[in-house]
Amino acid sequence: MAQVAVTIAGRVYRVACDEGEEAHLGELAHLVDAKVEGMRQRFGEMGDQRLTIMAAITIADELAESHRRIGQLEAELAEVRGNLSKAASGRDEWAVGLAGSLGEAAARIERIAQDLNGAARAEA
Repeated sequence: MAQVAVTIAGRVYRVACDEGEEAHLGELAHLVDAKVEGMRQRFGEMGDQRLTIMAAITIADELAESHRRIGQLEAELAEVRGNLSKAASGRDEWAVGLAGSLGEAAARIERIAQDLNGAARAEA
């Protein structure tokens, strides 16, 4: 198990993570630190613990909003897929109908050609 030193609100923390995840954990810690710093600039000094809690709640709110939006997008995607499936089914039915119509037209053309050939033989 790897360990990473991260800095949040001016304090260094040693955090364990899986091998290869060190850079990602560092990026996440940087995001939290930036959020804490943003809170500090917005609200002034109010204590590190309070700023950290406010930053964590803000990040949790952003995450919840992201999950809500993902749910909406998944529902929209399911609807689009359903519409595509219906369209494909309709297209297949149309193709079958068209093939049948073309087959009937070809049969009629064949009968007319045979009738014309028979009439031409009778005149000769």
